[in-house]
Amino acid sequence: MNARLRHWREGHAAAGGGHSGPAAALPLGPFDYELLLLRRTSRSGFMPGAHVFPGGLAEPADFSAEWLGLLPASPYCGLGAVKPPPPGGSRAPLFTTDRESLGSPLPGEVAFRICALRETFEEAGSCCCLPPAAELEEWRRRVREDPSCFLRLCRHLGCAPNIWALHEWSNWLTPVSRAGPGGRRYDTAFYLCCLEERPPHVSQDNQEVTAVLWSSPPEAIERLKSQEIWFPPPQFYEFCRLCNFSSLRELQKFSSARALEGCERWMPVTLSAPDGFIQLLPGDELYPEDPDYTGEKKMNMSTDKKIEDLMKEGGIFHRIVIKNINNLAVYVNIQAKYNHINPLMIKCDNSDNSRL
Repeated sequence: MNARLRHWREGHAAAGGGHSGPAAALPLGPFDYELLLLRRTSRSGFMPGAHVFPGGLAEPADFSAEWLGLLPASPYCGLGAVKPPPPGGSRAPLFTTDRESLGSPLPGEVAFRICALRETFEEAGSCCCLPPAAELEEWRRRVREDPSCFLRLCRHLGCAPNIWALHEWSNWLTPVSRAGPGGRRYDTAFYLCCLEERPPHVSQDNQEVTAVLWSSPPEAIERLKSQEIWFPPPQFYEFCRLCNFSSLRELQKFSSARALEGCERWMPVTLSAPDGFIQLLPGDELYPEDPDYTGEKKMNMSTDKKIEDLMKEGGIFHRIVIKNINNLAVYVNIQAKYNHINPLMIKCDNSDNSRL
């Protein structure tokens, strides 16, 4: 753990798990896979009641040297090495921190994947291999109370966490304006895991999670539009990006190859307008040259112009427009970096359910 980063908690890793399933006729075409979403408890201090991908805070146990007894001894424990960043780019600081100097023999690429799998097991009772049904809830309780028990569980089952199935997808920083209790913010790695077999066992823990939901990307957007569920803007952005892939096989092919390019760290900057908010992302013409990463500058971006006027005046977009938690739209017309793909520009409100 990097104690020098006092403004946000690193390693709030998230794993979006997909499994293949029957295709259905949906607004954006037939999709043959679904994604796992978990509803956070209403008692949560951060985004209560939201549907999110499984994940959570990295713990010292995720960086333990004892994992080397279960994982290959290569520099990245068998993970493919990420290519050097393109000219003008940089590797996300989350991954470039020297873990060895902080007392960890595991690179972040390994520890954050362990974190994602451990949290998925805690919250959804799902993992690469599971204990017998009679033992499952007891092991979930143990791991929830003591993260080091995840390593003990793997030893008990004679298996290693399948870190190689998780592909690096994106890296989001909590905006200053969305800090949780005590100003807590998160540096979040999103991973993608594609499962071609039948849907894995999942069940809420009734502690952090009160419901589980399998949904295709367009179905999730429709559920958001109908106010059946809500999820944070980064999840909306990623669902719109996943709408490019109706085939799980194509998504897996793209994500496994693209993951070796790394990803860009994004911190949304909020622009307040009289009729809503715009979350600006790097590359947008209104994104500040020197963004306030820590909140110490007390920068507040606001305008008297309405969102419609701002959109008419602009020309270079990388932004999420937010009217309310169930009324969002993503606008992108810049070139995606790191061989990634831009989201489909989808407007989620009650007046239009089509692409923009």
